[in-house]
Amino acid sequence: MECEEIKYDMRKATEKERQQAAHDADLVFRLTQTKPTRPEYAALLKELLGSRLGEGSTIIAPFAGAAFDRLCIGSHVFINANALFMARGTITIEDDVQIAANVSILSNNHDFYDRQILLCKPVIIRKGAWIGANAVILPGVEIGRHAIVGAGSVVTKDVPDGAVVAGNPAHVIKQLDLDRFQEN
Repeated sequence: MECEEIKYDMRKATEKERQQAAHDADLVFRLTQTKPTRPEYAALLKELLGSRLGEGSTIIAPFAGAAFDRLCIGSHVFINANALFMARGTITIEDDVQIAANVSILSNNHDFYDRQILLCKPVIIRKGAWIGANAVILPGVEIGRHAIVGAGSVVTKDVPDGAVVAGNPAHVIKQLDLDRFQEN
């Protein structure tokens, strides 16, 4: 995905940004202490993500991350436990995505020479994709529609629609027949 890298200097965070980060950290902590079947769990998720959490989507705690105001999750998405969302560069997860346990989605990295500078690029996971356990998605990557990222893969480049990728760095090992998917 062609996208411009944006630099964010953590030393210049505003008081409002610091307060939002502290509020989000508190909500995430409270989520990890709440049974997922309780109404309070859904209310906490709604408070954290607001309208950026689609209908029928589930996130299993615990999870962690930063800049949750830059995380957008579509409808009928399932995210298993121990997800890490570093969303400073924005993370968009479209409808019907499945994300296994221990997945890291990183839209930012640190500058090699000044660790207080974050280098940010968006991550997009398209409709119907499936991300396997322990996968890592790096900044600036787009995962295509109905694509599959194999367990333990490190995705450094875009994944085409319907591709199955695996490895470190991830590479295409198979192409799925997109005509076999039933679109809603």
